[in-house]
Amino acid sequence: MTDRAVILGARSAIATALARELAAAGRPLVLAARRADELEPVAADLRLRFGIAVDLLEFDALDPVSAASVPARVAAAFGPFDLVIQVFGELGRQEQAQQDPGAMRRLIEVNFTGAAVALGQVANYLEARGQAATIVGITSVAGDRGRQSNYVYGAAKGALALYLQGLRQRLNRTHVRVLTVKPGFVDTPMTEGLPGLFLVASPERVARDILRAVARRRDVLYTPWFWRYIMVCIRWIPERLFKRLRL
Repeated sequence: MTDRAVILGARSAIATALARELAAAGRPLVLAARRADELEPVAADLRLRFGIAVDLLEFDALDPVSAASVPARVAAAFGPFDLVIQVFGELGRQEQAQQDPGAMRRLIEVNFTGAAVALGQVANYLEARGQAATIVGITSVAGDRGRQSNYVYGAAKGALALYLQGLRQRLNRTHVRVLTVKPGFVDTPMTEGLPGLFLVASPERVARDILRAVARRRDVLYTPWFWRYIMVCIRWIPERLFKRLRL
């Protein structure tokens, strides 16, 4: 029997697209999110359409106990798993984070601390299990360079990318692989109405890219692919010039 795939932050548009792709491939699922019971209609639809097991797990990235206990709770309640995809995140508002320490702390804890705690414990579980498995962490192209328009969010996502890089190196001699995903602009409720969006991708495209990268055992994925080259250009802009830009 195929082991389960666990989606952390299963309420997002990307998570929904991932769940459909995985279910279509016959993967049993655990959908973990705040107010997980509200996902029962989604779970019921997936069960009916694809004939697979779909279970729900209460999960809150801002609760250290909830984040740290994910692998133990999933294994105890539903059985072994070999794929974990961290999807949750919060864009927030840069202006609010600049003025409100609580808002800044929330952005950092959701986008970095909660993800790092959860995936760290997932890594421990999968390493101890000793079988082939994959951890996927979704960061952002915003973490590649600090921009005035979203540097708090970008800093948290950049920290997560660095964390995943270290985790990947630590697990390199084990059967556990770590994939870092860096999406560009994605058409989700989180980005709806934001100014300056361009080259916006659908959640379905991002989901397909992620699962293709998992199958190909990739280390880092920019999605869509052209963001890799956009960010190379942005990273190469000299700091003395970059600081003058309005980005």
